[in-house]
Amino acid sequence: MQAAIRPTLDQISGVLTLAAIVLALLAANSSLSELYNAIHHAPIRIGIPPYQLDEPLITWINQGLMTLFFLLVSLEIKQELVKGRLSTLRAAALPAFAALGGMVMPAAIYVAFTAGGGDVLRGWAIPMATDIALALATLSLLGNRVPAGIKVFLMALAIFDDLGAVAVIVFFYGEDVHLVPLIFAAATFAGLVALSRLGLTHPLGLAVLGSVLWLALFRSGVEPAIAGVFVGSVIPMDSADSRGLSPLRRAEHVLRPLAGLLIVPLFGFFNAGVTIEAGTLQNVTGPVSLGVFFGLVLGKQFGVFGATWFSVRMGIGKLPPGIRFRDVYGAALLSGVGFTMALFVTTLAFASPTMAASARLAILAGSSLSAVAGIGVLWFVRRDGRG
Repeated sequence: MQAAIRPTLDQISGVLTLAAIVLALLAANSSLSELYNAIHHAPIRIGIPPYQLDEPLITWINQGLMTLFFLLVSLEIKQELVKGRLSTLRAAALPAFAALGGMVMPAAIYVAFTAGGGDVLRGWAIPMATDIALALATLSLLGNRVPAGIKVFLMALAIFDDLGAVAVIVFFYGEDVHLVPLIFAAATFAGLVALSRLGLTHPLGLAVLGSVLWLALFRSGVEPAIAGVFVGSVIPMDSADSRGLSPLRRAEHVLRPLAGLLIVPLFGFFNAGVTIEAGTLQNVTGPVSLGVFFGLVLGKQFGVFGATWFSVRMGIGKLPPGIRFRDVYGAALLSGVGFTMALFVTTLAFASPTMAASARLAILAGSSLSAVAGIGVLWFVRRDGRG
């Protein structure tokens, strides 16, 4: 009897996230829409008067819970760059170039569709980042048919364009920045770095200072969820415990299931609920929808594949063993699966519900088409198991 195949965390997270998207669309377009919107904007107050924040639930999810998602992203990036598969210049060159092409081309396509459009240009970064969890979950559908090198390549380029997306959010999507809270945030981060150098990285202390950093960024006008990136950067990778786990690995073990099974599906549920009505459908052919859709479907595949081909031909990077350019093209198509980060940037880019709805619908359509096309290409080129 064959052993039962146990689903991975990425696969479970992918299924939950897809289910959350479907439920959100059903809730937003049914008799439950009023309840969905009421929960969406339910006020939640945290703190003690006069030191309190009174924000709707969606803000606490997008700027609060997503801080933990960004913390996990930071830990993954640090681990791969310091001691992992991207720790040498040669190993990092190929996915770094691929990610750069996969960021520049989608943004250029979006700008081409929205040039001269005023506020619509603010969405230029929406199609830039790959959703690593959903892309890998989609890739896992092919099982052992796909060699490990393709998964490593896709994961590595997703890590680099997550890094690029974080930088874009920090520098281009802040509100009017207030100097005093920003200085306080910088001082708090300096304190975190100092404690890390001294080896004083107790989880409670990091949580307290991380919360202070989050609040300072919130008050400064800079996206507060980025606090997770700063906290993750100071968590050490050494000083293993009795189980041989470093503080970074312990934090990752706690955060990975929390993010995959709760935070990302919850984020998806409250951000994918597009009300499909006459106005939304009329905007399907508008510049925002077309820019996001073709940025994901065409920009990602041509940007990733073109940059990979260029870097290999120029001797800058090297394809993983057993991987051909036809495999790279399939992975490039899958890199167009942009969900979590794309929806997150949408919330920062557009105050207009109409523009945001157009972008969200295009994200769902473009990501779905990219997933189907990527799986189809990889199945075809690997149909005999060798490619």
